[in-house]
Amino acid sequence: MAFKLFIDSDVVIDYFTDRGPHANPASELFELNEKGIVVLYASAVSINNIYYIVRKFLGPGRAIEVIETLIEMTKIVGTTKKEITQALKNDFKDFEDSIQYSSAMRIKGLEAIITRNTKDYRNSIIAVMTPLDFLNLKVKN
Repeated sequence: MAFKLFIDSDVVIDYFTDRGPHANPASELFELNEKGIVVLYASAVSINNIYYIVRKFLGPGRAIEVIETLIEMTKIVGTTKKEITQALKNDFKDFEDSIQYSSAMRIKGLEAIITRNTKDYRNSIIAVMTPLDFLNLKVKN
């Protein structure tokens, strides 16, 4: 059975922009997704942020292609009033991360939230790890 992973926007941006030194672990996650070893989930609310940042690296046309590819490669989790209301109650310093967390909570059987900003998810009841930590813990063992 595939590992269900919620990926934060920083991991997506690392992968599509080849942002070193983080690009390799992010690429490995996406390769595992293609092989069916993991299933990657992303939040609908992060799509505009990913577009905005990727556009700065690759230009608007390529950024649209990235979003098209991303939505084909991942499962997108919606964000409703329920998730936003919960995000307001979470004890998170960063509101965007709180929304992401609330969206991730909807995924049944989720193994982990994958992010480079693990400190932003300190209050998570879901495992939170970097791409490299996940690769070392779950896949390479």
